[in-house]
Amino acid sequence: WFELWAAMTVFDLVAGLVRRRWLAWLCCALLAATAQAAPLQVTDDRGVTITFPQVPQRIVSLLPSLTETVCALDQCHKLVGVDRYSNWPASVTRLPQVGGGLDPNIEAIVALRPDVVLAATSSRSALRLEALGIRVVALEPKTHADVQRVLGKVGQVLAVADAQKVWRTIDAGVSAAAQSLPASVRGTRVYFEVNRGPYAAGESSFIGEILTRLGVRNVVPAELGPFPKLNPEFVVRANPDVIMIGEKEADGLAQRPGWQSIRAVREQRLCVFETVDSDVLVRPGPRMAESARLMAQCLSSKAPRHAGVRP
Repeated sequence: WFELWAAMTVFDLVAGLVRRRWLAWLCCALLAATAQAAPLQVTDDRGVTITFPQVPQRIVSLLPSLTETVCALDQCHKLVGVDRYSNWPASVTRLPQVGGGLDPNIEAIVALRPDVVLAATSSRSALRLEALGIRVVALEPKTHADVQRVLGKVGQVLAVADAQKVWRTIDAGVSAAAQSLPASVRGTRVYFEVNRGPYAAGESSFIGEILTRLGVRNVVPAELGPFPKLNPEFVVRANPDVIMIGEKEADGLAQRPGWQSIRAVREQRLCVFETVDSDVLVRPGPRMAESARLMAQCLSSKAPRHAGVRP
């Protein structure tokens, strides 16, 4: 009798355990199904809240930094179209191009049947696309804080669990680039030209923030804005130790009025970046650690010794 009672007791215990595990599994499955069925809501940089019935599977990106962000989050396979300037990673160059961020081909975008279009806040296409029933998320990173926030927003749209992991990698890479520089480079006065005009990267831009983290001084102060158009005489008066510039903008630099007197020009302390590197440098996105490495490399070879002692 005791053995029978013991066997029945064990059977009841096992049966109860199985029931409890089954109920727990059922609850988890129901919760997962409910979460999956719940609409996804994201508020973009315009302050507009966009609702998605499910996680987007077809994406069109109209800004290179947003294209790179999607791919950095391992969601490149969801891109079905990009702007004409998106060229990294190389796989995106095989996708249909739908014009530029400011002048996209609306018909081409509609034909791709996207679940979402990622665009800059400055793009004039958002309202037209939304009028055609296409969801648009407008995001525009301009600073390091913006890049971190945009990573989170895109991760939210695409249901990426830990989008900030990418930011931590970027941040660590910038810190590593700063630590690679000798103390003698600190205080070097730098002018970074982003385009003819000349348009420069000011202290408040994401480029300026990288320069600050590298321990050098930007000759373009924050009060002039992130990317101000300068009077060329401003650069002559600022007399930087090092000039960073793209190869397209560097042509004729020494012939600019008064620029022969600039220390960086006179001593050939010019970092002239090839187009492929210029793309890295001027895009606020996942490759900012590479951007910091390129700047650090430039400073290591071009910065004058003990530049920081200059008044």
